[in-house]
Amino acid sequence: MSERTSDSPSAEAWTWAGALGYWAALARAAAAAPDTAEGRRIRETAPDLIMLQAVWLALRHLGDLSPDERALGLDRAEILIERHAARLRARYAEGGPDTEGVEALIADAEAELSRARAAWADHGPRGDRDPETGA
Repeated sequence: MSERTSDSPSAEAWTWAGALGYWAALARAAAAAPDTAEGRRIRETAPDLIMLQAVWLALRHLGDLSPDERALGLDRAEILIERHAARLRARYAEGGPDTEGVEALIADAEAELSRARAAWADHGPRGDRDPETGA
């Protein structure tokens, strides 16, 4: 295995790069969906799926932000999760083959928000305690 150089991407960059590639492929597939009721639902659903996944991933990196940005990020994440979850649930209210996956994605985003809020509460809004050591 080669040694990491200063110009090679970090693990976080690879995570975001992989996610962006996946989201681009999802958007292309949705755009190519047939002009049927299910195809329209796929096209309408893709942006909400992408946003929930993006919020989930961003919440995983919330600790990289300043305390003020963290507070805003938590509030914004909650609004985005509520908005996109509501849209997805309305679209899948009658069920369908992807309903379980949609609900799992919503649950993952909500759980990550809860984890991030708990970490914020545990480590203080000033962010002056190390989450690893608690000191």
